[in-house]
Amino acid sequence: MTRQIVNPILKGCHPDPSFIRVEDNYYIATSTFEWFPGVEIHHSRDLVNWQLLTRVLTESSQVDLRGNGSSASIWAPALSHDNGIYYLIFTDVKARHSVYKDLHNYLITATNIQGPWSTPVRLNGSGFDPFLFHDSDGRKWMLNMRWDFRKNHNNFSGIVMQEYDQEIGKLTGPVHELYKGTPTGITEGPQLYKKDGLYYLLIAEGGTGVNHMVTMARSSKLTGPYETDPNYPIMTTAHDLTFPFQQAGHGSLVETQTGEWYMAHLCTRPIPGTANLNPLGRETAIQRCEWTPDGWLRLSHEGKLPALTVPAPELPSHPFAALPEHDDFSSDTIGLQYQSLRVPFDESWISLSERPGYLRLRGRESLSSLFEQSMIGCPIQHFACSISTCMEFEPENFMQMAGLVLYYDERDYYYLRVTSDEIRGKSLGVVCCAGGKYEEISSMQISVKDWDVYYLRADISGRDIVFYASPNGLKWTPLCTPLDFGTLSDEHGGKLGFTGAYACLCAQDLDQQSQPAYFDFFEYKELTE
Repeated sequence: MTRQIVNPILKGCHPDPSFIRVEDNYYIATSTFEWFPGVEIHHSRDLVNWQLLTRVLTESSQVDLRGNGSSASIWAPALSHDNGIYYLIFTDVKARHSVYKDLHNYLITATNIQGPWSTPVRLNGSGFDPFLFHDSDGRKWMLNMRWDFRKNHNNFSGIVMQEYDQEIGKLTGPVHELYKGTPTGITEGPQLYKKDGLYYLLIAEGGTGVNHMVTMARSSKLTGPYETDPNYPIMTTAHDLTFPFQQAGHGSLVETQTGEWYMAHLCTRPIPGTANLNPLGRETAIQRCEWTPDGWLRLSHEGKLPALTVPAPELPSHPFAALPEHDDFSSDTIGLQYQSLRVPFDESWISLSERPGYLRLRGRESLSSLFEQSMIGCPIQHFACSISTCMEFEPENFMQMAGLVLYYDERDYYYLRVTSDEIRGKSLGVVCCAGGKYEEISSMQISVKDWDVYYLRADISGRDIVFYASPNGLKWTPLCTPLDFGTLSDEHGGKLGFTGAYACLCAQDLDQQSQPAYFDFFEYKELTE
């Protein structure tokens, strides 16, 4: 019986996949936005089983994200391999909400997929979604969408290309305008392939919302002109807003050792009954594809909708050990599953060695900060899960807080936190922030002046979030009526975000006294819906 690829293969915030094969190994690089370390690389040998292998941008000397807006920073990394060298090209988005886009496109290389990686070289800033194409004659070309900020111009002005000179590490020669896109518009995400003497340009169109799609154009010449697939798009969910997956687009192709073709792409799993409330964020799925006799790419199962399950290639099964649900912080290194906001892990604010068996966070800036938060977390991946921790913390005033936060960005989060004030002393409760409106709900606050430790838990069931607390981990008190998980979605309230929701531990000390919080464990457990 043919094994099946069960989609999505990368759950939670893992968008904009860049898909390559190197001999018998498959790699997917995904966007990480403001979460640090930047650029995740996932590994498989059979397309069924995947593991998070490494993160690339681990130091501030490689990329400085402090001050970057939410859902900006690291966009659409493009991974490639040529003559024993891995190439990674990515955008650091410095500004995204005005008419302008401040875009820094960088290239780094390594001889081993796990590094070390070279110092990033900045190439251009004319647009985002860069891609490095290695032609069969040895020349290399960088593609990107071009952003046109001028009034009465199409912002997504088309796909452009310029030669990359490897000897001097710079772009050189004329900029070629390759393709303006289809009438759908919002043309981005270029990926270029050469097959049977033709150049195939795979692109994303329609925007990253419900009209997202994958289209293709081809040319007999590298510099064009490019002919659009007459039966475009290859894949989209725009015509069926009830389909379990939505926003399918941003494709990337590989050919297996046995000549089969697969496409990785992003998609969302919205809350049932909605098409764009997707608190799990943009995830990665895989489709099996075939080429028609006249040389166009099609989904193997026919139609335009992505498949929920896909026949896997005939490759030996290669499972990986799953990450543990319960982390007791007994290691001397921070687990690969965790990320921080905008800054690298540093002993000045986070430590596993100060008190062995505990994660120590020193309180720093507020949950509104774009600079130096003390926060560590991972993407929420399921609509039925339980997230818990045990914390020791001695706040001295209302400016000191620590606890468990379900975080989208500085404007949207739910925070179960311990603090102190002059009236109640130590207290524990839930803070809600939706669309930037901060709310301390009095019914969600309890006095905990006699507690020595704080067991904190968040249970997610469908669209409902309920927070609990306990002094001993045995008897739990619910602290709220169900809260709306949909608030932590990419498009909640009309905003255009990209990260999905994260489950995090955090600490703040707004008086800059660096009050420490100690966490005994972190547990993320999938539940049965």
